[in-house]
Amino acid sequence: MSTTAVRPLRADAVRNRALIVDAARRLFAERGLDVTLHDVAEAAGVGVGTVYRRFPDKDALLSGLVAAKYETLVELAERAAEEPTGRSALRSYLLGAMELRASDRALSSAVLQAAPQTAEAAELRETLHGLVEAVVDRARAEGVVREGFTGEDVPAVTSMIGSIADRSRDELPGAWRRYGVLLVDAVCPPEGSLAPLPGAPLPPFTATTCLAAPS
Repeated sequence: MSTTAVRPLRADAVRNRALIVDAARRLFAERGLDVTLHDVAEAAGVGVGTVYRRFPDKDALLSGLVAAKYETLVELAERAAEEPTGRSALRSYLLGAMELRASDRALSSAVLQAAPQTAEAAELRETLHGLVEAVVDRARAEGVVREGFTGEDVPAVTSMIGSIADRSRDELPGAWRRYGVLLVDAVCPPEGSLAPLPGAPLPPFTATTCLAAPS
């Protein structure tokens, strides 16, 4: 009897946790570190107490989101590894990681640094590092990647594009793609002749703002 009685509560708990995580992911993607647990509760349509029962503080919520982000990047790297050549694998991963970062402020280094490190996140990070290094090594073996480029350069490259995306998102949401392709072509040129860059250059004022140090 008691087991039957608690089943609805378990179902509610599962549903509420999914609502909280989805809302937090969306809010952190849109607004970065300024999100509060009260904001998450409101966006999820649940009480603040419900959020605190699932995630006792903001650090716990950030840790969960960071692990989810690493999982997404691991999946991206695994898909890239299935590409037929090292060139296409590396280009696929770089452009995919840039797109994820451009669309999601929660992938920024600020959030990754703010979240407490957990064993789960550390393990996922090591898995990701190994996968990305393998993709780069494969391209290097084919002689199609710029000499000296390593998997450890990838976070910096994606952060460059993330900075452009964050500061041009409102006026020119797709502007990052032009510069993402430019960087990827510099690291690992496509086979054959270079295609024209997508989009148009950022206006001078916007470009200067993107290069300025964060306030």
